[in-house]
Amino acid sequence: MTCNGPTKSFTITVQPTPVVNAIANQEICNGSNTTAVSFTGTATGFTWTNDTPSIGLPASGAGNIAAFTAINSSGAPVTATIVVTPQYGACIGTTKSFTIIVDPTPSVNAIGSQVVCNGSNTTLVSFSGTGTSYTWVNDNTTIGLAASGTGNIGAFAAVNIGTSPQVANITVTPVYTGAVVCNGPTKTFSITLTQHRLLQHLPTSLYVTVPAQRVLTSAEQVPATTGPTTQLR
Repeated sequence: MTCNGPTKSFTITVQPTPVVNAIANQEICNGSNTTAVSFTGTATGFTWTNDTPSIGLPASGAGNIAAFTAINSSGAPVTATIVVTPQYGACIGTTKSFTIIVDPTPSVNAIGSQVVCNGSNTTLVSFSGTGTSYTWVNDNTTIGLAASGTGNIGAFAAVNIGTSPQVANITVTPVYTGAVVCNGPTKTFSITLTQHRLLQHLPTSLYVTVPAQRVLTSAEQVPATTGPTTQLR
């Protein structure tokens, strides 16, 4: 005969393959805060690695990534690639990656000031530095230069209709434009116009007064002299 003993049972649990949902890329300016990253999906946990810790984010971590101040000390964009791994218990799912691009703080090289005579042309101003463009503002439009503009400042005929020098201060802002617009520290230079030289502004001591002419009366006229003449030999 066959005799059966008490049974025992066990289970086999098949855990799912965890998934992490796609994460949006970010592009920000140097010194700005990133957007906090919250991972979602079917995983019970998430780990990540970062290939460029110089941006201010550690080389690895677990869980969400809090906002942090991005760093780029170079003159070009820096791209960090973050690879995220979803985990469900001991099971690991397919990774997903996203990038954080940190654009540089642009700079503009110093610009020499100018001193120009009224009516003369200024010297062309060509901006240089690490910006992709340059904007400027001018605090004295009477010299013949617009109140603001973008890019280099072409030569123009300087104007000063006054009697004293005119000074225009031009402030230049370097701009780096990627997916976002980053402004750098400004620099200022000046254009000074010497006074307008007009004759009426000469010292009064240089003027000479000429009396008006008048016709002598008959009483004031000198009569002609008559008498013997002497012949010169």
